[in-house]
Parts: sequence; structure tokens; C-alpha cells
Amino acid sequence: MRVDAHQHFWRLADREGQWPPPSLAAIHRDFGPEDLEPQLRACGIDATVLVQSLPSVEDTRWMLSVAARTPWVRGVVGWVDFKATDAAAQIDELARDPALRGLRPMLQDLPRDDWIDDPACAPAAAAMQRHDLVFDALVLPRQLPALGRFARRHPGLRLVVDHAAKPFIARGELEPWRTDLAALAALPQVHCKVSGLLTEAGDRLDDAALRPYVQALWELFGPRRLLWGSDWPVLRLAADYAPWWHQAQRLASQLHPAPAAADLDALFGGNAAALYRLTPC
Repeated sequence: MRVDAHQHFWRLADREGQWPPPSLAAIHRDFGPEDLEPQLRACGIDATVLVQSLPSVEDTRWMLSVAARTPWVRGVVGWVDFKATDAAAQIDELARDPALRGLRPMLQDLPRDDWIDDPACAPAAAAMQRHDLVFDALVLPRQLPALGRFARRHPGLRLVVDHAAKPFIARGELEPWRTDLAALAALPQVHCKVSGLLTEAGDRLDDAALRPYVQALWELFGPRRLLWGSDWPVLRLAADYAPWWHQAQRLASQLHPAPAAADLDALFGGNAAALYRLTPC
């Protein structure tokens, strides 16, 4: 099963005052299953994980309704306010829908880099573990240390770092991103998505620019904790769906040590299916 572990849908009517702004013309419109399905078919992608892009429980319920009528959307990563007094109850309620497979607080947008490193998040984390949900971590490099402290506080909570924590590819910087990510990768419950890299690359969109970052992820997480994702339609700011799919495959073929066929199957589907408990197609 080929799985896109990270894609979005949205309706602009729900996003007044929210990102994306009109200046980002390539993504400033509605996106739904009818827009993505032809591209999945062309690339041989069997299933996707639909990830929130709005800090709203109502948006999460809408995504769950999309999944209910879209057979290839096999899982939804939603949102709750982790520090709300009723966060655990909200998670209990949302988890009644079997399509819910994870939650994602939008940490990159919060004013404090250590927001997640707070015992106030413990009830929400416990509720996630109770329902076997995945914590998707949308973070920037500077937030990795705090995320590491959160992960160590909750060793039973499965966690995946979205977009490899958005390294500074456009500037060609590997440190301190690599060192801080290595501390997280040392925790066995932590996974990482090979997604969102092109939109962090500026004009450096070629394989040579991305290769050091993908190689670092391979060395840190190995063949069973990496998940490929498109980050579509945000991807449209840098490339189309098929070019990124093929570029990711090329980059994977250039890794050292060279991945076995089973490793490539895991990267491009098997790991996502296992992490998010996706049903076979």
C-alpha cells in the first residue's frame, strides 16, 4: 500500500483571517478530494492521512465527515486545545469516530517555544494514549528541545515530527537542527515525516540541496520510522504533486546505506500504515 502520510483539504469560507493569504495565489482557494484524487491515481498512491490546518474542533469534525465519504482518506489528524480544561473530554468525544488517528496542536504558531513542555498537557496526552492516537508535532527547529522534553515525559505516546521540523534548507544549514533532532530520534516512540522539504528550500529545489537533509533523517530514524508525505496543497508553493513524488523516490535511492526494497515499501507506505493503524486498501 502506497500512502501519502500528510495532506490537507480546506475551505476558504472557514478560514477568514487565517492562513493562506490572497498573496499565495497557488493555494488561496478551496481544496477537496476531487482536486487530489487524479494526482493520487497518476502516482499510484492508495491512501492518505488528512491533517488539520486550522486550530478548530469544528474543522476536525468537517475533516472526519470528508473521510467518511472519501474511501482513500484512511485517517484524520485533528486538533484540540491541549491545555483546555476539557481537553481530555473533547478527545474522548472525537475518538468515537474511527477515522481519527491523531491530533496536532499547531506548535509552530504559538508564541512560546516551550508551550508543549508543560504538565498542563498531561491530561490530553493521557487521553491520546487511551485511544491509541498519534501526536503530530508541527514544530520549527528552535522548538525541538521542548518537544524532546514533552516526549520524554510521555514515553507511551507515539509521536511523529511533521516536515522534519522544517530545517533551513534555503540557507544550507544542518546545525543545530540535526543535533536537536538526533536527541528526539533517540526516543523509540518518535517518528518523522519526509514532507514539506521543498517549501523550506527556497530556490534550492534540486536533489543536491535536499540530499543532506534526507540522508540525515535516514541516519537518525532508520528505515522503520520515516514516513513520506506530500504536504499537498501547500506543496503547490514549490512544486506539483508528481514531481515531488518522483524526487522523493530518487532521493531515497541515493541513501547510504542503500535501502532494501522492503525499506522503500516502508518509507512510502508501510510505516504510515503501521503508525496510524490504517486499514488495507
